[in-house]
Amino acid sequence: MLHVASVSYLNARPLIYGLDRSDDVELSLAVPSRLLHGLQQHLYDVALLPVIDYQRMDGLKLIPAGGIGCDGPTLTVRIFSRTPIECIDALACDTDSHTSVALARIILAERYGIQPEFVALGHQVQRSAARLLIGDKVICEEPAGYEHQLDLGQAWKELTSLPFVFAMWMSRGGVELGGLPARLEAAKRDGLAHVDELIARYAVPRGWPADIARQYLTSNLCYDIGPREIAGIERFHKLAAKHHIIPSPRKLEMYEPPE
Repeated sequence: MLHVASVSYLNARPLIYGLDRSDDVELSLAVPSRLLHGLQQHLYDVALLPVIDYQRMDGLKLIPAGGIGCDGPTLTVRIFSRTPIECIDALACDTDSHTSVALARIILAERYGIQPEFVALGHQVQRSAARLLIGDKVICEEPAGYEHQLDLGQAWKELTSLPFVFAMWMSRGGVELGGLPARLEAAKRDGLAHVDELIARYAVPRGWPADIARQYLTSNLCYDIGPREIAGIERFHKLAAKHHIIPSPRKLEMYEPPE
């Protein structure tokens, strides 16, 4: 039995389609920021891990069977501000995603030349602070009164001309995955072939308009991991190191089954 973990957001549903019905896979769901801890504690063998966390645990291997990325606007990773973006002095962050917070730091520094104070989103945050929100809540709970918005996927594309990958399947070092990579690839194909089912089951009940959910899953997001996506991850890690978010990045390593 292999223990696989994923986020529960709508954007991950095509990647985990049918895995909860597998006899030899135990699927767990958690917020992105908890997945690294689960791998470190050997609670999970494989996780749909935020890509920034690859640099925070030794021995991880990338499984190029799927990930959550974009090649332009992502729709659900956005900064909301009452002032122009270049005037932001404090950013209240949804801490569920390590990758999105790191991306915000990079975009604000590289594109706008600012380094605002980053604080956790909560009731004590000043009303005037800008907000970084991710996931379903951006669509279903969009805050009112924020005239200025920045989609971080679009900003990354304009900055680098590369796609951005928020999360990717990764395994702990030394874990024999057997046929799991092929299973994950098949789950992705099946999930994308059943988008309308996923929308009816997971998007509409949460408050998503069906047409926006369909655009999101089929146009905004990219689920395949190829050379351009790998190049985007490498560029992200280099910029994260430049801005002292992580140490000097180590090389990306792919999972290879034993001979």
